This record gives sequence, C-alpha cells and structure tokens, in this order.
Amino acid sequence: MSRGRRYRCVPLFGPPGVGKGTQGGILAAIPGFFHLSVGDVFRSIDIGSKDGKEVYAHISRGELVPDELTIKIWRKAVEAYVALSRFKPREDLLILDGMPRNIAQVKLIEEYLEIHRVIYLRCSDEEDMVHRIRRRAIRENRTDDANEEVIRHRFEVYHHVTAPVLQQYPPEVIHEVDANGSPAEVLRDILGCLIPVQDALFAENRREEETQKS
Repeated sequence: MSRGRRYRCVPLFGPPGVGKGTQGGILAAIPGFFHLSVGDVFRSIDIGSKDGKEVYAHISRGELVPDELTIKIWRKAVEAYVALSRFKPREDLLILDGMPRNIAQVKLIEEYLEIHRVIYLRCSDEEDMVHRIRRRAIRENRTDDANEEVIRHRFEVYHHVTAPVLQQYPPEVIHEVDANGSPAEVLRDILGCLIPVQDALFAENRREEETQKS
C-alpha cells in the first residue's frame, strides 16, 4: 500500500477493561466511522488453524501476539471488510481498537495508517477494571478474560510494553478522556475530538470531487 493510500485512522488507546470496545461499538453505529477491534479479530480466528493456535497460545496467557502475526491477521481482516464494502476507506474514519500494542508496532503500522488523533481512555481505578473484565468474561463467554491471574498479567504487560506507545506521538495528537464517567459522558468527550477530524475529511473529499469535475 502506497503512502497516499493509507487508511485514515484514530486509535482508541488505554488499559484493559477501560471501555475501548464499548465506545468503539457505539461509534460504529454513526455514519463515517468504522470500528475494528483487533482483539475481536483474534477471538474470531479459527483456533484449529496454524495462526489460530499461535494466537490462542498467547492470549490465553495474557501475552501480546507477535508483531508480524498481528499485522498479518489485521491486514487480512481490514482487506476483507473493504472487499465487502463494510469499511469504505474513502468515506470512513477507521477507529482502531487494540493496536499499536508496543513501540515496534507504531513503526510497522506507519505504512498502512495515517494517524489523525490518538484517543487515550484513562482510568484511575485499576481494581475496578479487573472486576469489570471478569464480569465481561462471564457475560460474553470470553475464556481469555476469565482467569484473574491472566488479567493481572495483562495489566503488567500494558504498563511495561503498551503504555510507552503514547510517548511515540506528539502531545497535540493525543486526546485524553476520563473513562470513569458514564458511557454517554465518555462518548461526548470522544466525539468532541472526532467531529472536527471527520469534518476535515469530508471537506477534503469534497475538494477532491470538485477537482475531478473541473
């Protein structure tokens, strides 16, 4: 993919259980946004396949899936959604949940993604997030989230490996949102960041259309 064809993207960033999937799911219902959860892609992969076995081996221990495999599976998923016209890159802003997960991935995705903002969902109560993840595991039958020891290991991985990702982006790109509020309050703050980005993309598309007509 050439630089000019990179997907226009806003990653949702934050620790496990902070609500990235919840907010991404809400945004997915709004025209002009396409939400893709890398975690959901991993959980939907055929665990009998070679890639599926490797993915499951890592997520069942609360570890990150190796970078090369992550990018490979993510690209295949994105291309499938484009082929099905569920994701229209020219019209939609990609809301990416679950990537980049480490500093190496920041560099690897530059070829594919044009990052407009990074929405950082922060939550001060880690214990509450641990309990939230366990409740979600029961409700959604997520076997990888059922073991508290695995959950706490995921937080260790987040603090040591994933959190430094934020330092790779300029401060003006990062938009902090307090995730302790109600889902509606959190959504309001996220939209305050996303609406100007979406408006700018719509204006850019209109200029391109007018140029092509002239």
